[in-house]
Amino acid sequence: MNLGEVLSSVGSISGQSMTLKPESEKIEGNSFSDVLKTAMGDVNTQQVEAYDAMKSIATGKVENLQEAIHQIEEAELSLKLGLEVKNKALGAYKQIMAMQV
Repeated sequence: MNLGEVLSSVGSISGQSMTLKPESEKIEGNSFSDVLKTAMGDVNTQQVEAYDAMKSIATGKVENLQEAIHQIEEAELSLKLGLEVKNKALGAYKQIMAMQV
């Protein structure tokens, strides 16, 4: 039984048809380093926007307080997520390096 048959049988169980795309139709993805750089850039942008929102709250120039607080909270959560992903990746790397070959 090949993978296409398994996917079609799983698709029939769930009521949906699942097909494999040929290799020529697959979309080329970015490398891991490109994805990581993009994610870090997004986190940095959110941190800068949150800093500007905090600055505008402190100076009294904020137009929409709720939106400013939302930006600050979103930046905090994205930073925490980024740190957790870093910690998990570092832990996985350490486990791989500790394996005996």
